[in-house]
Amino acid sequence: MSPNPSRRARRWLAGSVVAAAVTLLAVVVPSAVAHPSHPAQRANGYLALGDSVAFGYRPPAVTPTSAYLNANNFGGYAEDLAGFDTLQLANASCPGETSASMVTAGAQSNGCENSLGSPAGYRTNFPLHVAYSGTQLAYAVDYLRRHPHTGLVTISIGANDLFVCQQTTPDHCTGADFATALQQLSANLSTAFQTLRHDAHYRGLLVTLAYYAISYTDPVQVAGTQALNAALTAVTQHFDGVVADGYTAFQLASGASGDPCAAGLLIPLPDHTCNIHPSPYGHAVLAGAIQKVISKHDD
Repeated sequence: MSPNPSRRARRWLAGSVVAAAVTLLAVVVPSAVAHPSHPAQRANGYLALGDSVAFGYRPPAVTPTSAYLNANNFGGYAEDLAGFDTLQLANASCPGETSASMVTAGAQSNGCENSLGSPAGYRTNFPLHVAYSGTQLAYAVDYLRRHPHTGLVTISIGANDLFVCQQTTPDHCTGADFATALQQLSANLSTAFQTLRHDAHYRGLLVTLAYYAISYTDPVQVAGTQALNAALTAVTQHFDGVVADGYTAFQLASGASGDPCAAGLLIPLPDHTCNIHPSPYGHAVLAGAIQKVISKHDD
């Protein structure tokens, strides 16, 4: 997700997206192609890819500027998961990464390589967990070639695609623009997974983390998030990957209120609202969702 999402972005998708999600989902998301899972060699190498959720980002309202100068000050579900299973983690995620900027140098990000209206992004000023030039996907290929016994790759990507769409389209990513954004996300993610499977020769467990909703009582939030996750699921399954259900994990942890903020799953802010990024508790819940699919895969 974006390091500094707009107020509009915090609703995830605005306007008439409920109807758009229902009527366009069959068009935007191709039918999932089922493939039998390949038994993965149990290895302790773990590569995490994605956006600010994978990075463990915290917003400036609750984080001193000096903290951003050392990426070790940040951690989230990837670090939790590595601790659970004693995995050797390389976390290549970048706050604000889009599926486009992940695969194509110079493509529009939402604050990673660049920002809307600016050539500067998070990487311009602050270090990531691992240092690399070029795209995150290029790093992933190089890493997997140099670490052929890597047994796990996780990815969380796509939310920033919709945030960019909201800020750059006349209807703020509703209707046809929403459908187009999901189609482009699916194409970019297909390129990424194709590259990992065929160029990097990665045959281990590939896990996509489904996004949580900011509110489970808001039909706009729910419809938009479910449509996004459906697109991610279709592509992931096509490339013999599995999906960790972060959506349901957050929903269950939110309890009867359906409010992840009230449940302590999101970062609390001084004004008694919440940022869209997970709190330590939220990251632990997401790590548990990934651990669940890992355990099922190993059985």
